[in-house]
Amino acid sequence: MRSRPFLLVPVLVLGACIVPPSAARRDASQADASPDTAAVLQTWTTVTPDLPVSQPPFRQVHANWKQRLDQPYVYVPYTGSYVQTGRLLPMVQQAMLEQGLQPSGPPFALYYDDPGRVPADQLRSRACVPIDAPTTPGAGLSYDVLPSTTVVYAFVGGAYPEVGRAYPGLYGYMRSMGWSEAGPVREAYLVAPDTVQSFDELVTEVQIPVTFAP
Repeated sequence: MRSRPFLLVPVLVLGACIVPPSAARRDASQADASPDTAAVLQTWTTVTPDLPVSQPPFRQVHANWKQRLDQPYVYVPYTGSYVQTGRLLPMVQQAMLEQGLQPSGPPFALYYDDPGRVPADQLRSRACVPIDAPTTPGAGLSYDVLPSTTVVYAFVGGAYPEVGRAYPGLYGYMRSMGWSEAGPVREAYLVAPDTVQSFDELVTEVQIPVTFAP
């Protein structure tokens, strides 16, 4: 289990298994979108949260689990502080626009390492945008598939750099189910920052792949 520099908060446990109708970590910072990128952002698939959105200061985190489906995506890899990962998303979107690739949903980031155990300059992450089908992208982009698996998830409201404050609630729910972490954490940024008047309107879906603890 990854350590987090936050206190554990109470969790509202919801137990149903939900498979999403569409593919809908860390402290990824928001970035301003260029006009071209803004055109790409408008093609995002609308994601409607199926749980209450957890709000700061995250004394209660609404968590659940579901079976995530396979999700093809294009991405840019990054090694270094997670603060920089989100800032790569406009570059991914711009490269997609230039290559004629259509996003199938909101951009997301994958975070592979625990910043409490791995030095900041060695942290591995990916800035990603989902697509509908396999592809061979051009220069500047790579392709992969996020595999189907069981995930613990929550919808987190507020500024994207503050999403990590909700993690203790998710990990608490995961422990209550007897599970352990089993893959990179996914943060899907459901609302384009340049489309809102307040950071309070931003929503992130956090997913943690899980398996039964030994």
